[in-house]
Amino acid sequence: FFALFIGTMIKRTRSLLHLMDNFGRNHTYLRISLTERCNLRCQYCMPAEGVDLTPLPHLLTKDEILRLSNLFVSLGVSKIRLTGGEPLVSPDIEEICINMKQIPGLRSLAITTNGILLGKKMPTLAAAGVNTVNISLDTMHSDRFQIITRRNGCDRVMKAIDSALEHGLETKVNCVVQKGVNDDEILDFVAMTEKKPVAVRFIEFMPFDQNRWNTDKFISYESMVETIQGRYPNFSRNTESIHDTAKQWQVPGYAGTVGFISSMSDHFCHGCNRLRLMADGNFKVCLFGEAEVNLKTLITAGATDKELEEVIRAALLQKFEKHGGHSDMFAIAQGTNRSMIRIGG
Repeated sequence: FFALFIGTMIKRTRSLLHLMDNFGRNHTYLRISLTERCNLRCQYCMPAEGVDLTPLPHLLTKDEILRLSNLFVSLGVSKIRLTGGEPLVSPDIEEICINMKQIPGLRSLAITTNGILLGKKMPTLAAAGVNTVNISLDTMHSDRFQIITRRNGCDRVMKAIDSALEHGLETKVNCVVQKGVNDDEILDFVAMTEKKPVAVRFIEFMPFDQNRWNTDKFISYESMVETIQGRYPNFSRNTESIHDTAKQWQVPGYAGTVGFISSMSDHFCHGCNRLRLMADGNFKVCLFGEAEVNLKTLITAGATDKELEEVIRAALLQKFEKHGGHSDMFAIAQGTNRSMIRIGG
């Protein structure tokens, strides 16, 4: 009995020191959306007519972002990723990065970007201490890029990948694969890893508000692997951490790797360690969950860090075991989640 009591007390103490949910998952990774604005209009991210963006006074300020970042790191977060919208359109991006790197306990600072502005900002971001950059690129064909994003800029993104590598950053290329849209480029992206030490990550098409998700466009992780092994029979799986979102594969001898983010066909919720803070101050414990709590409103009302911590922990205890409580991808598609542009990539 005594041993059981001690074990229970240790477990409770650990859950108080860390951001633990009811399923024993410790959350050490925070994604912060700096802005809802973006300089592209990707079809799976927002409808052609755009979305109603949050008025500027209702968005987190630079000081609020840094205050919450410090709080989350004090609660055990060791990695922060800055997202958007497009984070590089934020006028505060460089200053935020410089200040975040000074937070004791923060080990990794990453950015997810569409790459359009990255080439110009790369030297400053590298000097500010950014460790990792994820660059979204769904096609390497300029004409198709214009169709998918409703903008030009394919060449700028390709150059941004090289710039990130030249500055010594861990570089990942995120590609959302859609049948009949860009699935014929899967092998081209794999070929990118032959000489470049990049991690190409193929992402299964996921349903969000008004992104026209349907199974006709969906390609599973297993199907993509089969396509690649048709060209590269020795394409094989590497080991990965339980917290990795991507299943890691590689063509033997190639400089880079290939990952698959199989959120729909083979979820990785059991190892989830991720939390999301959106540009309007709403805190979200699951990408697919619809529940949110607004931390900016609490800050404006004068909440202390301790009061914010209590709200954060209470929200975390409402996190479902998988997919925000939805049974499968079809149920997710019927939900009322935000558009991806307003969640943060």
